[in-house]
Amino acid sequence: MAVVVGVVVVIVLFGLIALGASVRVLREYERGVIFRLGRLIATKGPGLILLIPFIDRMVKVDLRTVTLNIPPQEVITRDNVPCRVNAVAYFRVVDQNRAVVEVENYLVATSQISQTALRSVLGKAELDQLLADRERLNEDLQKIIDESTEPWGVKVTAVEIKDVEIPDQMQRAMARQAEAERERRAKIINSEGEFQAAQKLTDAADIISTNPASLQLRYLQTLLEIGSNQNTTVVFPLPMDVLEPFVGRSDHNAGGSKAKPRPPAPPGGGEAVPGVEGSGLSTGDEALGGEPDPGPEPIVPADPLSPAEDDAPARGGGSRPMPGVTEPEEGETPPDPDLPPSRS
Repeated sequence: MAVVVGVVVVIVLFGLIALGASVRVLREYERGVIFRLGRLIATKGPGLILLIPFIDRMVKVDLRTVTLNIPPQEVITRDNVPCRVNAVAYFRVVDQNRAVVEVENYLVATSQISQTALRSVLGKAELDQLLADRERLNEDLQKIIDESTEPWGVKVTAVEIKDVEIPDQMQRAMARQAEAERERRAKIINSEGEFQAAQKLTDAADIISTNPASLQLRYLQTLLEIGSNQNTTVVFPLPMDVLEPFVGRSDHNAGGSKAKPRPPAPPGGGEAVPGVEGSGLSTGDEALGGEPDPGPEPIVPADPLSPAEDDAPARGGGSRPMPGVTEPEEGETPPDPDLPPSRS
């Protein structure tokens, strides 16, 4: 009797073990690939699944989207700039049978193909494209990885470049380049502003030049702006047009703006120089207010062709013209003795 009870207990235990091995419960996002004696027979799930104990074997596959973090990769760009790039890939299983049968571990395989594609694609791009044209690079990466994982039943939905690390020297060079570019733009904008301001000033000058009173009003406005601050020095802009009447009056009192200075008289007196005012008059008698000394009369040689009586008045001490002075003809008014002699 005791032997029978022991056999029954063993059978019950084996039944419970078999029941536990044959019953599986799969969640909504899980699928089970069933192998019977090593042969693929079906895909089951979700829910309760019954298996033949010790004959059927099930492999669970997760259908949710997997976030794969691609490790940083050392990349040399097309323009020979070394950098470290990491990315992230999103994929999910669309065919459970191929994901189990065609590849040993689709997670590891997808990670390796992503790293290889990342180095390959970014090595063909320049640094400026890597920093500015990431959308196109992401699309190229997604296309290449998806084509490689399609036979495994894996669909790559997106690939995004996360971070690009470049050397410090390259960062400083890029900073200098960006600073130079901004300075160039600032100078261009400043030049355009000065050009427009010059045009407006030209227009304003044309308008003000039509009415001189508007210029005076502008001067007064400038003084008002200067006087608004507590300054000890006031700069008053005075146009030269205002000073012209005073300058002209002083020139008129001095003999005109174009009056020529009198030449200095010779110190020892002597014969008058034609065309020079006041020459030959600085003698002692003139300084005392008396008549100037005419000096010795020049000896004029006689003309052999002229009669002797024509030469008599000249030798008799008659009046003779000064050098450089012409005798007035009949009917002409004699020149004023106070005026300088005219040139012949």
